[in-house]
Amino acid sequence: MSVTAPAGFEAAGVAAGLKSTGRPDVAVVVNRGPQKMAAAVFTSNRAKANPILWSQQAIKAGSADAIVLNSGGANCFTGDFGFQTTHQTAERAAELLGTGAAQIQVCSTGLIGTGDAAFRAKVLAGTEAAIADLSPEGGPDAAAAIMTTDTVPKTAVHAGSGWTIGGMAKGAGMLAPGLATMLVVITTDAELTSADADAHLRAATRVSFDRLDSDGAMSTNDQVTLMASGASGVAPAGDEFRAALTEVCMSLATQLMGDAEGAGHDIFIRVTRAATEEEAVTVARSVARNNLFKTAIFGEDPNWGRVLAAIGTTDAQFDPYDVDVTMNGVRVCSKGGPDRPREEVDLTGRTTRVDIDLMVGDAEATIMTNDLTHAYVHENSAYSS
Repeated sequence: MSVTAPAGFEAAGVAAGLKSTGRPDVAVVVNRGPQKMAAAVFTSNRAKANPILWSQQAIKAGSADAIVLNSGGANCFTGDFGFQTTHQTAERAAELLGTGAAQIQVCSTGLIGTGDAAFRAKVLAGTEAAIADLSPEGGPDAAAAIMTTDTVPKTAVHAGSGWTIGGMAKGAGMLAPGLATMLVVITTDAELTSADADAHLRAATRVSFDRLDSDGAMSTNDQVTLMASGASGVAPAGDEFRAALTEVCMSLATQLMGDAEGAGHDIFIRVTRAATEEEAVTVARSVARNNLFKTAIFGEDPNWGRVLAAIGTTDAQFDPYDVDVTMNGVRVCSKGGPDRPREEVDLTGRTTRVDIDLMVGDAEATIMTNDLTHAYVHENSAYSS
């Protein structure tokens, strides 16, 4: 049931006419309590949409009664009118829910630079309709309503010992760190303080959404929100809850990666024995953003030379002539030279795993990407490097 799997939550998704297809485009998720703890992380893009500007201020209290989300329009670079639209959305939701506007988070996704009186009217009407349609079974409808170019809804649920975490996400293109062009709502009926909710969310996001890098294009509207109702009456151990939250975030992140437009392979790039975790991330990301490497994977060509060429552009500590590269379990490069024949590597499946051993320290990190290339074509995979 997505975000309504945990006790204390209701949701809805309705069609307000924002999408030309007539599909659902406004979602509302409400925390009925007894607790109203919340935390959120936002895009690091300096260009931020109006809902981000609103929500960043509203979340400072560490609580939220509800979140309103619309697809079919990003409400970004729409000036004062756009910010007023966000403010009015929060006010309308608050009025109907009997709370204050500062207790309402607002998210939007869609085309940047569009927004007029008709857009505002549809968002407000959709907010009213969704609140009127709230239900403990409304999670799937809410997940469908936030989709844009997504081909399927993205949801995840974890059942703990007497408590639950549920989540929904949207995103299919423009996947890059901080966050990854996404709207994500995660709910839990565990008892949490606002400080713990914030700490757990940041820790989980750091190793999941922030390590999803499809095409290097960072959005203006990214937001991941965690809401805790405390309705289970159970306060799980911090490590236990953080591990479960990370599991949910990883599930949603991999679903986002798998639905990227035009991608044929999900690629996990794991760097081991780096000097620091930060350097491991830097090395893995250099491969994730290398279009020649991606075209090779698209063409099912295990061209490990492109891996070494990519990591050689970083300033991380390692000797490029003392590096091992393994693709889908076959070590094709040992100490910077050929090892097993490339023909032994099977790249016909959806998942590709690339392991890079730097032989320097004991730190490691994994970056998730795919073979979405946009500016390159399959034939490039035949070019030597």
